[in-house]
Amino acid sequence: MSTTTTTTPVRPRLSRGRFFAAVLVVTLLVAGGLSYLASAHPDGLEHVAATTGFGDTARDSAASRSPFADYGTAGVDHAWLSGAIAGVVGVAVVLLLAGGLALVVRRRGSAQD
Repeated sequence: MSTTTTTTPVRPRLSRGRFFAAVLVVTLLVAGGLSYLASAHPDGLEHVAATTGFGDTARDSAASRSPFADYGTAGVDHAWLSGAIAGVVGVAVVLLLAGGLALVVRRRGSAQD
């Protein structure tokens, strides 16, 4: 009696590095490409301040002269490009800070074991 075995094809697993690279690409595309579609209307706090009449009393923050104030890039005249650069730099800064924090926590956790 002969037995035949059927094997199902094994799907290759996505490596951790490729997964993080894909997430990074998608994140940069959203931050840089879709930032143009962001609303030009004021946010909730600005809207309430204007509606209740104290919006004119606001003072500029200390960061108002920074290179990326108001979701744009100083010195870049093209509105979409200015927002895209600010978005990509923002993503890079957050990833660096989060990655650095993760490394510190991971090392501290393994040192206590």
